[in-house]
Amino acid sequence: MSESLDQTIPVPELTAEEIQSRVLHRDGLMLVIDKPAGLPVHRGPKGGANLETSFDALRFGLPRPPVLAHRLDRDTSGCLVLGRHRKATASLGLLFKHGKISKTYWAVVEGDPAQDEGIIDMPLGRLNAERGWWQKPDPEGQTAITNWKVLGRGGGLSWLALEPVTGRTHQLRVHTSASGWPIFGDNIYGSGPRFGEPTLHLHSREIVIPISRNKEPVRVVAPAPKHLHERLRMCGWNGE
Repeated sequence: MSESLDQTIPVPELTAEEIQSRVLHRDGLMLVIDKPAGLPVHRGPKGGANLETSFDALRFGLPRPPVLAHRLDRDTSGCLVLGRHRKATASLGLLFKHGKISKTYWAVVEGDPAQDEGIIDMPLGRLNAERGWWQKPDPEGQTAITNWKVLGRGGGLSWLALEPVTGRTHQLRVHTSASGWPIFGDNIYGSGPRFGEPTLHLHSREIVIPISRNKEPVRVVAPAPKHLHERLRMCGWNGE
């Protein structure tokens, strides 16, 4: 998984109590946790703090810790789904693969979209071999589609709800940047981080998971993290 340039203050691993306090939903099949910004989900090739190290505290009586059903970038916060056992993780993986799980992200972007909502249909491809997972608009690349809607505007910024129809690496970051309104603090596709604060203003706000055929889908909402509050309020957010 690609991570942002290492220009932010490292975030320490979570204690058992800290990660347990971030559980937003728990049932026999899965957990949804509120991932903090700045902490990668996996251990990188050079080691370092990561989220998976804390998963043993999320067994809640099961013999094995949960495992990731999908991924979020290091600097993205919010809803992250974990499978509690092998069969559940496989089922979740298929739901993600086939686009059955709907996701809504909140982003604060630089600029002012001309419309109030729209669809970005822009194929993406790898930027180059040296940059690993970094992406670029590429007519010959993989199909990538994002629905977007403006939730508020102010101070030269806009607050967007982004719904990725496809799940390409860095899709939301490239789509917004290529549209002329990069995500605030994006140090790859935007104008870079602001000194002394978390960088990327991108948050996995809501996820809807049809995990059981005979039950209503599970809907989980993650509260906006503190580093988004100031600029969300500039755009009209009322704190809910």
